[in-house]
Amino acid sequence: MVTVDPASPDESVLREAGRILAGGGLVVIPTETVYGIAASALSSSAVSRLRAAKSRPETKPLPVMVSGASDMDALAAAVPPLARELARRFWPGPLTLVLVAASGVGEFVHAGTGKVGLRAPNDRVAQGVLAEAGVALVLTSANRSGAAPATTAQEAFEALGDRVDLYLDAGPCALGEPSTVLDLTTIPPTVLRAGAISADDLRAATI
Repeated sequence: MVTVDPASPDESVLREAGRILAGGGLVVIPTETVYGIAASALSSSAVSRLRAAKSRPETKPLPVMVSGASDMDALAAAVPPLARELARRFWPGPLTLVLVAASGVGEFVHAGTGKVGLRAPNDRVAQGVLAEAGVALVLTSANRSGAAPATTAQEAFEALGDRVDLYLDAGPCALGEPSTVLDLTTIPPTVLRAGAISADDLRAATI
């Protein structure tokens, strides 16, 4: 486990995390919501390792971390204006937007749903690791499936142990609750998971 300064993370640590991820490894990283386990979204073997580490079924899709709205077009087949407006209002931040997946998003990520959840964490460590990896990253909560999410690196380690190659410890998560997940492929949009952004805030942004 490597301690990192959340305000000014060591670039050498970010590079090492990025190298591990680009090579097919697994890294636990902080976000403002909960700690997440990351893997290359381009590597079926890395995603399989992640699923095994979490005991996450292959039938459940996995969200993808993005740096911001500029990444949406590469990962989604069609980005509606509402998605861009919500990204403008809430990214970086605790909102996951579910869109129709682009053809380049593997089935091992979207699990046959044809949809992909995108999230831009408001966290310098997470964003730094993404930049250093140089590839799209799957990012999901660092816990065993069905268990409470980890809000510290130690909780993540207790859940996942040596199934993960590197843990980055930036202290407790600021929010301590998962992101809100909003499916924009339905009419009207569907809240799939209540989280840090309230339904009232979403309604106010979509009126």
